Amino acid sequence: MTYLEANYNFDYSSATIQKLIEKISDGNTEDTPLEFALKAYYYIRDAWHYNPYRFSLIETDWIASEICTHNSGHCLDKAILLISVLRAKNIPARLGLAKVKNHIAVDEIVAKFGNDVLVPHGYVEMYLDGKWVKATPAFNKTLCEKLNVEPLDFDGKNDSLFQYYDNSGTTEFMEYLEDYGTFDHVPLPYMLDLMKETYPLLREKNIELGMVLNLNEL
Repeated sequence: MTYLEANYNFDYSSATIQKLIEKISDGNTEDTPLEFALKAYYYIRDAWHYNPYRFSLIETDWIASEICTHNSGHCLDKAILLISVLRAKNIPARLGLAKVKNHIAVDEIVAKFGNDVLVPHGYVEMYLDGKWVKATPAFNKTLCEKLNVEPLDFDGKNDSLFQYYDNSGTTEFMEYLEDYGTFDHVPLPYMLDLMKETYPLLREKNIELGMVLNLNEL
């Protein structure tokens, strides 16, 4: 089975990620893969606040041990953390990329780019109990409560990718428009190409690798 190895992005042997694993395990070294995967999902979902307004195009910002030092992150940041701790516990995991519509908390993105499409959205695909399942630990519980939507739960057996509606049952939140597949690393050049295809403003401003996108500065 592949998707277990440490690499540049998923550097789970680092001291920072090992400490994160200790926090997630809470001293229990006897967790089954499913038990640990659930603990890891919920910890990473809620310990890092979701922040879509900063997107780095610097390679060194996409290393799990670096991401771990921050207190908020993009959906992709949180996916990288989850993949890293899962691989460290011998659970195969890989990064999925997609195009989504009606992503949570994107008012400023809509104002800047003229639409509510977000590219790339990151999710995690992990191998549990003989099958691949998908999960998105992006939206922390406090944010969901603020936006009147149920936090996204995950049981380790069924895909858990987005909330269809808010708590009223009438306002749609997310829709997956396109799935770009899964990756064993963070394909930053490809991600930039996807963004330039979706957001003409980035082409106009000559956004390139090595830069950091702060939405309020565009």
